[in-house]
Amino acid sequence: VQLQASGGGSVQVGGSLIIACTASGRTSSSYGMGWFRQAPGREREFVATIGWSDGSIAYGESLEDRFTISRDNAKRTVYLQMNNLKPEDTAVYYCASGSFGDSYYAYHQLRRFQRGYDSWGQGTLVTVSS
Repeated sequence: VQLQASGGGSVQVGGSLIIACTASGRTSSSYGMGWFRQAPGREREFVATIGWSDGSIAYGESLEDRFTISRDNAKRTVYLQMNNLKPEDTAVYYCASGSFGDSYYAYHQLRRFQRGYDSWGQGTLVTVSS
């Protein structure tokens, strides 16, 4: 699976931004998609995930009130709507695809962890300035 992220950019504090990730190639092997982010000098962290078939969703800690993940199965595209952005949201955002062994159980066990994902996009930079 190949992943192409888009939509990053610069936004002011309190603003909104939508980033997208389109999957191509053997997309039938993808069970779920995730967004992770990495700020300068920090570890990569989990942001959100969504399952292709059942649309089940999970968010990283304290993000659910501002971020919304969604999918368009026909376009094989996942979106991350980010509202009320803060300077600490500044990071490179990576999308990822995982097969999770085509297992509902495995997906729900591993979806918050980088090791659960098989393919990664190139990342898109989001900069929030005051």
